[in-house]
Amino acid sequence: MGQAQTPKVTEAAVDDLVARARDRDEAAIRAIIKANNRRLYRLARGILRNDGEAEDVVQETYVRAFTHLDSFRGDSSFATWLARIAINEALGRLRSQRPTAEWTSLPPGAIEAQIIQFPLSATLDPEKTMAQREIQNVVEHAIDELPEPFRLVFITRVVEGMNIEETAEILGLKPETVKTRLHRARAMLRETVERKIGPVVMEAFPFAGRRCERLTDAVLQRLGISA
Repeated sequence: MGQAQTPKVTEAAVDDLVARARDRDEAAIRAIIKANNRRLYRLARGILRNDGEAEDVVQETYVRAFTHLDSFRGDSSFATWLARIAINEALGRLRSQRPTAEWTSLPPGAIEAQIIQFPLSATLDPEKTMAQREIQNVVEHAIDELPEPFRLVFITRVVEGMNIEETAEILGLKPETVKTRLHRARAMLRETVERKIGPVVMEAFPFAGRRCERLTDAVLQRLGISA
């Protein structure tokens, strides 16, 4: 699990993995986790703006999902079902930290951005590595500073690359609302920053390698499947 793109699986393959996961098949559970880690992490971090909290949310999401698989009825895709669990978990944590915060409200004042440290390959050209890191920091600052309702739409729609319908379904919004919030989110980003987003945005907020492996092992251990 390096810095490769999130594994893509067909709907039939997902159904098979879910069926096997119900039987506590370790390989199936690992496959599901690896296929959904990046999306869930980005969604959770989009709400909490904290690496550690977001990772905790992702782990808790998997534990809740795999211990309640019978509640998955297939009304939406399995990935969407997982995303909703992650969003609810993250929002619950946010409200416990800020009791007056509401999902549909704009946070008052400026939001202090956080910089994520990106794992970078040692084989990259040093100058290129530094330039990419600087651009990534600018991108993350800009995203973190977006008000919460717009930030999550932007991450889901642009950073994660989901279409309008998928974004609306996961966030429980109307497609028109998604379009409006995305337009406003883009308007909030400075033109000079937005020009740099394209080449590097798919590398933003990574969740792979040892970090992905560690979370997978932790989930399996909590489920009593792996030591």
